[in-house]
Amino acid sequence: MGQSISRKRPWLAALLAALVTGLGHLYLRRWRRAVGWLAVSFGVTVLFTEPAAVDAFVSGTWGLGTLLAVAPMFLVVGLSIVDAYLLAWAQNADARPSNTAGEDSIPCPHCGNDLDSELEFCHWCTKPVGELDQD
Repeated sequence: MGQSISRKRPWLAALLAALVTGLGHLYLRRWRRAVGWLAVSFGVTVLFTEPAAVDAFVSGTWGLGTLLAVAPMFLVVGLSIVDAYLLAWAQNADARPSNTAGEDSIPCPHCGNDLDSELEFCHWCTKPVGELDQD
């Protein structure tokens, strides 16, 4: 990927997505995805919900029929919340150091990243590592 991925809080992304559709994705810096979720939410609201049901829900005079009428809106919002949470979780998993150097690699005792066996310091955290056992 080339650029560093910052770690984000999945619960905060989900909370922001619950407040405003797409806001959790903006927090994750996924601009197109945020606009996409906002567009889908708007489209579902216009195409699949009656304006009278939306007005009744907003005014607080609603019953079971109104809840069923606005259910498509909440389905999209719920999917957006789940997507923001899982996206943040996956982004954090990608940011974690992985053991791709092979089975012979030794982790740094200070930061946990793989060490270069030819160096006497960790090239990740720059702390000296001294003599380490290489079974």
